[in-house]
Amino acid sequence: MIYLAMLVALLGCMALLDARYKLFFFARPLAATITMAAGLAYFLAWDVWAISLGIFLHRESPLMTGIMLGPQLPLEEAFFLAFLCYQTMILFTGLLAWGRHRRTSRTDTQQLLEHDGGPRAGGAA
Repeated sequence: MIYLAMLVALLGCMALLDARYKLFFFARPLAATITMAAGLAYFLAWDVWAISLGIFLHRESPLMTGIMLGPQLPLEEAFFLAFLCYQTMILFTGLLAWGRHRRTSRTDTQQLLEHDGGPRAGGAA
């Protein structure tokens, strides 16, 4: 149960970042929902395939709920995959926003220097 609680807490932290900076769900809810569903479906299908080949095996742990979504597929795996997808999209959209912010700030600074007679406007360097 502890592992599931930690995953839910981490998802909550990602949601707080998302809400604060409007990066993913809070920027484009429909697109974000479709993206998350596609990512989660892809990774769950990958897990089922790996389980069928005997690559992934579930081991009992006192930290987990014991609820299984399928053979060798614990409930916590779905939450972990959701966290993985959400974290990736927060990182991706956050880097895009940061890049836009840097370009905008740099352009504003250059315009200010040019307007105030900075080096580019022929002023003293």
